[in-house]
Amino acid sequence: MASLNVYSVLVVLFLTFGALMATKENDQIIKENNCKTKMGLPCVLEAFMSIFETGSISNKCCGELVVLGKVCHSALLKRTLENPLFKDLTPTTIIAKSIQTWNNCLALIDSPSPSA
Repeated sequence: MASLNVYSVLVVLFLTFGALMATKENDQIIKENNCKTKMGLPCVLEAFMSIFETGSISNKCCGELVVLGKVCHSALLKRTLENPLFKDLTPTTIIAKSIQTWNNCLALIDSPSPSA
């Protein structure tokens, strides 16, 4: 019985340490890449709504999202999902919406503009 308790404590410590490491890793990526300064607040809110709620993202904000870059986009998304305010959300759904938003913006930015 004692070994079961020790095992349980070790599992909890491992999971806690792993979560803390993920948070620190995302924080470091965000800091090193200046992720917090690459998008204006209106576009951050648009991107957030398109991923976490139901909403669309404008062409202008798609451009800012692509300039932000995939590394920052992913780190900021993971950091947001670590926030206790979002604990009731289904991460797989949010990640799928994030990928969809990213791919849609990338396709929009990469597509040639119609000639005048």
